[in-house]
Order: sequence, then structure tokens, then C-alpha cells
Amino acid sequence: MELMATAMAQEAVSRTADRVAQEARRGGEDELRLKRFMNNKPPIFKGGYDLDGAQTWIEGIERIFGAMRCM
Repeated sequence: MELMATAMAQEAVSRTADRVAQEARRGGEDELRLKRFMNNKPPIFKGGYDLDGAQTWIEGIERIFGAMRCM
């Protein structure tokens, strides 16, 4: 019985370690994507009621997403 409890505890620790490592890798990927996005100098939306400006902003963001293969 004690061996089974020990084995189950070791399995839980192993799964937790795997999950933590996977999340750390994913976090690194997210940071790289954000850095790559920002390196493309995305347009800044200044707000307001300028429909043409808003459309231009959307098109600029979509261009970057397309280049990054996010779409």
C-alpha cells in the first residue's frame, strides 16, 4: 500500500514538473511573438471618431498579423 502511495506521489510530481516546464516554454513563445509584433512598429490608434484613421489602423495591424501568419 505504501509503495502504491509513493508511486502515485512521484507520478503527481512528475506531471506537475512537466506542466510547469510546458507553461514556461509557452510563456517564452508569447514573449517572442510580442517582441516580433512590436518590431514591426504597429500603428498607434489615437482614438476619436475618424473612420478612415480607424480603418487604416486595422489594415496596418492585419498586415502585421498576416506577416506573422496569425490569420
